[in-house]
Amino acid sequence: MTEKAVYSPAQLNLFHRQVTPLKRAKDLYEEVVAAGPSIDANREIPSELVGKLKSANLLRLLVPRSIGGEEMDWYEYHDVIFSIAHADGSVGWCINQGNVFATNAAREPVELAREIWGVAEGSCGNGPPINATSKSVAGGYALSGKWIFSSGCRHANWLAALVTSSDHPPRLHFMPKDEIQLIDNWQVQGLRGTGSFGFTCEDYFVPERRVMRMDLPHIESGPIYKIPQSLMFACGFGCVALGVARSGLDSVLELSRSKKPQFGKQTLAQDPVVQSKIGLAEGLFGGAKAFLYETVGDVWESVQRRGKISLDERLRLRLAGTHAIRQSAQVVDIVYNLTGSNAIFESTTIQRKFQDIHVITQQIQGRESHYQTVGAHLLGESPEGGVF
Repeated sequence: MTEKAVYSPAQLNLFHRQVTPLKRAKDLYEEVVAAGPSIDANREIPSELVGKLKSANLLRLLVPRSIGGEEMDWYEYHDVIFSIAHADGSVGWCINQGNVFATNAAREPVELAREIWGVAEGSCGNGPPINATSKSVAGGYALSGKWIFSSGCRHANWLAALVTSSDHPPRLHFMPKDEIQLIDNWQVQGLRGTGSFGFTCEDYFVPERRVMRMDLPHIESGPIYKIPQSLMFACGFGCVALGVARSGLDSVLELSRSKKPQFGKQTLAQDPVVQSKIGLAEGLFGGAKAFLYETVGDVWESVQRRGKISLDERLRLRLAGTHAIRQSAQVVDIVYNLTGSNAIFESTTIQRKFQDIHVITQQIQGRESHYQTVGAHLLGESPEGGVF
């Protein structure tokens, strides 16, 4: 059993020198796994576990060092996400969502960035807007609207509401979570523990100091902030999918060594058809993971050296992230179909992974249309409609 580690606030400044983020994530691995049934049933990460994740600084990995974050190596970041997602897909999703969204700290006014993410417990939920408006009033803005798919909002301290309009630049409005009404509309089968509720408000006053424009350049100059946020989401969620797939594949490898199908004389592991399918699944998984990591590594090295990212590099990241998600779903489908009736029960690992992966594929980063975007570019046409 891995010894569980709890980190005090006084230790946070020593983390990047003494304890790597990956080590911190692995220290909590068994605890995340054990919390899985509760996470799924209650549609949220238990508060005690959230506290440990925050104490381990695992929600501020990409926050600028200038305000107390780790601004960690982007390539190594993906190992952290993969490890956590292998333990639980919902936790992995929330950790990636929270960290990538926190890169907004690199473009926010410094005092606002410090207020939101300058403390160990800082975390923020957000989501796409529906009929949202932001009206200028004395000292700030009157905010109204609805926002959905706010992953991690139940354990967040803050909520960020995006408003876009032809009348003004896109703006993010930051609000203490306890002052805003959450909408319980997360009735789903997979990634239940992300608690991706919506939230709403009507004429809520947001002081000007808690509002940021999204069209302004980054204040921070670190290379990680040269990578478009949408592509950081893509690659991180690609690693979440890979972690879910690896966990599902591992669980079926273990089951296959002992399970004999009804009326069968051999274990699944002794069945040539099962052996072939396991080999195929392993190949698909390894190829997708290698492609994602190779692409992230190449682009990260280039951005650190050149201080910018090219269109070709952006589209390679787009492809690698989406491909990891789509291939991971194929891996899970293959091994799910090998396990017979075992796969249908909520208590089995493969059932939960099956549900989780088929929610991940439906998110914007997993859209199959991204293949067309990349293909158009490779054929010399102008890519359209993609998130890159």
